[in-house]
Amino acid sequence: MLTAVAILLDGLVYAAYLFIVAIGLTLIFGVMKILNVTHGAFYAFGAYGAATAVGLYFERGWPLAGGYLSMVLAAMLLGLVIGLILERGILRLVYGKDEVIVVLVTYAVFLILEDVIILIWGVQSYSPYQPMIAAGSLDVGRLIISGYDVGLIALAAALAALATWALRYTRQGRLLRVVIFDRETAAAFGVNVAFVYTVTFVLGAMLGALGGAAMAPKISVTLGIGVEVIVLAFAVVAIGGMGSIEGALVGALIVGISRAAAVHLAPQVELFVIYAVMALVLVFRPYGLFAGAQPRKI
Repeated sequence: MLTAVAILLDGLVYAAYLFIVAIGLTLIFGVMKILNVTHGAFYAFGAYGAATAVGLYFERGWPLAGGYLSMVLAAMLLGLVIGLILERGILRLVYGKDEVIVVLVTYAVFLILEDVIILIWGVQSYSPYQPMIAAGSLDVGRLIISGYDVGLIALAAALAALATWALRYTRQGRLLRVVIFDRETAAAFGVNVAFVYTVTFVLGAMLGALGGAAMAPKISVTLGIGVEVIVLAFAVVAIGGMGSIEGALVGALIVGISRAAAVHLAPQVELFVIYAVMALVLVFRPYGLFAGAQPRKI
């Protein structure tokens, strides 16, 4: 029983982290039909920005609560600036091109941004541990749960609820769903598709950076973290269905709990389990569990 509860809690924490990162990736694909490899760089910039903000903030001995706000704001500001520059300066030049070309462009930008990280922060690692310590811990029976992990789960749940509400019950969300279903028809009815693209990409970049900021206190912020996370995020959205918020949530839960079970019961197959689950789902549902209806043009 204790092992089952530990698997559930660890799985929820890992799923929360994956969902925060994957929601931006699936949003960009749903609207723009772009497999955005650059999303891993947004995550890395968010983690480095959060680590820098935490270091500067806690050096001054300011109130602990403000440290969380500083790391989130720093990361999302970086996501805003970088996302806006990339969408307006590069991606808009390749809209309408073959999908392979767009993927190669985003991959090239990802490699460039990895070098930019080295130029700004160097090759050393950073450990912004202070928020984890400040959050304390909770005793649940014989288990000790980090307060920071509880906050991470709450953040993911809030993002899922907010995104679902915004897409279903706001005018901007409904317009976004129209663009997702058929951008040409949306443009014909007067929707400013170019503006929707810009807002969507910037929002996705900010969410990716937020994922990096949220995980920075739990990891060693070092070179290469963007590579690992983009592979896992792709696995999540492939399982759930590209472009689906609900799919990203369910995919993250499946991957998170599967990985936690493997870590506790069979650590040697931890990495294999994630991709085995993805392959199994795609065999029966090639477009993912929550793939939307595909429009047919006649």
